Amino acid sequence: MRYGFGVDVGGTSIKIGFFDVDGNMLEKWSIDTDVSDSGSHILPEIAESINAYIEKNKIDRNSVIGIGLGVPGPVRSDGIIDKCVNLGWSAFNVGEELSSLTGLHVKAGNDANVAALGEMWCGSGRGCENVVMVTLGTGIGGGVIIGGRALHGAHGAGGEIGHISISHKENRVCACGKVNCIEAYASGPAIARTGKTRVAEYAGVTTLSSVENITAKEIFEHADNGDALACEIVEEIGELLGEVLANVACVSDPDIFIIGGGVSHAGQLLIDVVQKHYKRNVFHASEEAKFAVAALGSDAGKYGAVRLLL
Repeated sequence: MRYGFGVDVGGTSIKIGFFDVDGNMLEKWSIDTDVSDSGSHILPEIAESINAYIEKNKIDRNSVIGIGLGVPGPVRSDGIIDKCVNLGWSAFNVGEELSSLTGLHVKAGNDANVAALGEMWCGSGRGCENVVMVTLGTGIGGGVIIGGRALHGAHGAGGEIGHISISHKENRVCACGKVNCIEAYASGPAIARTGKTRVAEYAGVTTLSSVENITAKEIFEHADNGDALACEIVEEIGELLGEVLANVACVSDPDIFIIGGGVSHAGQLLIDVVQKHYKRNVFHASEEAKFAVAALGSDAGKYGAVRLLL
């Protein structure tokens, strides 16, 4: 049997999994992300953890095909990252450096693309070769898989769905510095911001007015219970996301859209409203794309990192 390590690097923790090449996760653990000293400790600590696991479990290194690595930033096909702001990294070849620390082959990719590969391999996209994954959390991440392969692009920025520009009268500034990225309206904090603003302006009666700190989760819960204002906000978010994904379909034509991230916990309510507006806007040839909630949760990145090796 051959094995691989899947590593998903986040701003607060690094998730590591040990897999066989059939996609079975045999063990998983995590370590803290040390971003001090411009993130210079991150790769040595990943290497230390993996090397210790190999030694403790007496694993034959010849049976290990390598380490797949998902990082929160653009990664070129040659393993060079542009920069990962929340890790403190500047441009360097992350794969080569981790390989030199472990003696194992390393393949790196953007974390959202890697998560999409994981869902394609062992999650909601199983059996599909053309997948678009959108993660709705603190920001909006995107991963595009075409013909079973992740779309990296020339600069490692393929699939940056969260920074697609939309037309909106409010003109919100995104964290990236651009104005009116979809992330500024449909990420978790952005949905909460909309809720707080609209409650203050709303002329009718809404159950949201009794909520001390409105979050995206509460907006969807109140919409599920029929609150008029919450339903109005959810409808608006669904319209924005549906239009953006209809545009994405024009250049990717996926079998399935997979929605992940914290906001995806809204489940079928979210899927139904996004799919409704998607079908209203999409080119007819891509109308039958499926929509599903991500199945692997926080493990998707680890699965996809191993799939990257294959």
